[in-house]
Amino acid sequence: MDDGSPRPRRRIATTSGSFLLLLFFCAKRKEDAKIKNKIILTKKRGIDKMIIVTGGAGFIGSNIVHELNLRGRSDILIVDDLNGGDKFKNLVGLKFIDYQHMDDFLRTFTKSGFYGLNIDAIFHEGACSDTMNYDVNYMMKVNFDYSKDLLKFCIEKQVPFIYASSAATYGDGKKGFREVDTCESALNPYAFSKLMFDRFVRQFIGDAKSKVIGLRYFNVFGPQEQHKGKMASIFYQIYKRSKLGGRIIKLFKGTDGYANGEQKRDFIYVKDVAKVNLWCFDDKKIPNGIYNCGTGKATTFNEAARAMIDALGVGKIEYCDFPPELEGRYQSFTQADTKKLLGAGYKGGFTQFNNAVREYCRFLDNGGYY
Repeated sequence: MDDGSPRPRRRIATTSGSFLLLLFFCAKRKEDAKIKNKIILTKKRGIDKMIIVTGGAGFIGSNIVHELNLRGRSDILIVDDLNGGDKFKNLVGLKFIDYQHMDDFLRTFTKSGFYGLNIDAIFHEGACSDTMNYDVNYMMKVNFDYSKDLLKFCIEKQVPFIYASSAATYGDGKKGFREVDTCESALNPYAFSKLMFDRFVRQFIGDAKSKVIGLRYFNVFGPQEQHKGKMASIFYQIYKRSKLGGRIIKLFKGTDGYANGEQKRDFIYVKDVAKVNLWCFDDKKIPNGIYNCGTGKATTFNEAARAMIDALGVGKIEYCDFPPELEGRYQSFTQADTKKLLGAGYKGGFTQFNNAVREYCRFLDNGGYY
């Protein structure tokens, strides 16, 4: 007969659940204490300020770190996720004071504010850049929600915030490539997540008392992109195949009114992208806003392939059918409108295309990492 008293089994389950919850919070407090101790040790080493690079083990992020190293700066915290692949190799030749997994970093700046450590700037390069990933919820969580938290932190603490946007926010490009909403669209979840963050930034940028700069990267190529696999540039794909004995360079047949291989992209060397980022960091007068980061010149895929054939000494172009899965999701033409960037004072120029291709091939021949 049930007398209404709690059953022993239910008490045990409740007690067990409370115990597990206690262990969880203890583990979190222990991890937070470890992070705090690392920052205290950093201060004791005479480092009272630092630069943070999210996505610092990635393609563009590692090149920004490399450029900072060339300036003599190693007071850098790299934030990334090294799970899977060879991305860790991008860090071997770089100098920095610490590394944090992105999840630990998120907890650090939201809970502790880095315990009073001065932050010179945050270069926010971390993102999922796979244009073939159609998990919209995942894209929004990684590229939008995470970025919003970081932006709010930087505005509140008045930390300069320079972040990666994308030319993918212009959709098919038929409305132009100016940094205005009338030119904007999105052909895939990646582009949508980047566009949503740009529009979120615009709501706060006018009131921000510290630097907030978004850079819309066009078609970036160069050192340290090997880990990107199928998302690496056409230049790395051609190089990799040629070293495996492949002499055929396959380009898409004509699409959107373009002849075979005549689709055009604004290819920009990653070293120039890093240079633009550091100019944004250095310049005290650049107005807050979103800027295109491209050369302003469009190059056909045929020209790109011929540049690689010239650099490698081998290769033959053939054309393949356009993949049905890319219909309506492919940019056949990109060309940055650079008026806003140049008008803000950028005078660093861009590496001549064929020179950049040759330099990149030499870099890969010499090992492919800094």
